[in-house]
Amino acid sequence: MSKSIVNTTPYPFHFDAPRTSTHKQTKTRDETLTLPNVRGRIPSLQASRLRTIMLESASDPTKIIAHPCSYDGLSSRLVEEAGCPIVFLAGYPVASTHGLPDTGYIAMQEMCDKIQETVRQVSVPVFADGDTGYGSPINVKRTVQSYAKAGAAGIMIEDQTWPKRCGHTKGRAVVSRGEAFARIQAAVDARNEGLDIFILARTDSLILGWEEAMARGKEFKRIGVDAVFVEALPDREAMKRCVEELQMPLFANIIEGGQTENLSAKDLAGLGYAAVAYPWTLVAAKLKSIRETLEALKKSMTEGAPPMILSYSEVCEGVGFNKYWDEEERYKYNENGLVNADGKVNGANGNGVH
Repeated sequence: MSKSIVNTTPYPFHFDAPRTSTHKQTKTRDETLTLPNVRGRIPSLQASRLRTIMLESASDPTKIIAHPCSYDGLSSRLVEEAGCPIVFLAGYPVASTHGLPDTGYIAMQEMCDKIQETVRQVSVPVFADGDTGYGSPINVKRTVQSYAKAGAAGIMIEDQTWPKRCGHTKGRAVVSRGEAFARIQAAVDARNEGLDIFILARTDSLILGWEEAMARGKEFKRIGVDAVFVEALPDREAMKRCVEELQMPLFANIIEGGQTENLSAKDLAGLGYAAVAYPWTLVAAKLKSIRETLEALKKSMTEGAPPMILSYSEVCEGVGFNKYWDEEERYKYNENGLVNADGKVNGANGNGVH
């Protein structure tokens, strides 16, 4: 893909930009911040930002937080570069980085590692898949606390049995209502008692019928989650009915060729959905592009030069070399001390700290 066609399509939904500080001074100062829509005992800037745009999206039928799910630092940075207001480290794509299907192979610490890797690369809020919480309600509480400490602005907890399954594949089963509600109560308690984090409760109980899914969604709402995700709703009519019955921020996902009708993000916004994720899109792109590239490379081995996929400079820029080289220049010394990016001298022989 040539650089000329990268990010030429604007992101179609606008959200109010967060306030950012432009201060570069090194002296201490007092600063007052007002964070809207805080729920946890300890406020989090990114959780506040995520909750605020989710509520904004839920109340405006022209807006929706549409985003492909990412799987590591680089893919997350590219999602942000594309204009998406959040990134979502979903279980399916993260499992794929290990060469594994989304069937419960990966656990909490591996996800926390991915969260930390990702928050170092992006400035937007990071959502992360918490699967079933990896055990009893006490484990769920620890998982939510650990995700928040790792830097996640949001976490999704679901009511499947373990090992869990991708919501559009065979073999799914859900725990009892009591166990499902205990998990979500533990997640909400972890948020309320500690560092704030957005909580998305997912239910796969549509496999037991509509009334079961709605009963669970309504109880999740009463317990105090921020949003609900009813997995594998079949079509537009079911999705509209879900919005009307639950009356809270709702999350959708679109899996190309999956069990849910492939509606556009604009259509989902019009139905009242606050967010839509695309969990398979980047995994499919990765599989297709690597396989096609390997085929082209094998052919070139007896025919000539390997295929030019991107220029040398585009690859260097894409993986972050240009940013690194700029930073490297900032910390170069000359005989007078440290020379910063503006060409000013600081340090032992300059006008800075001695």
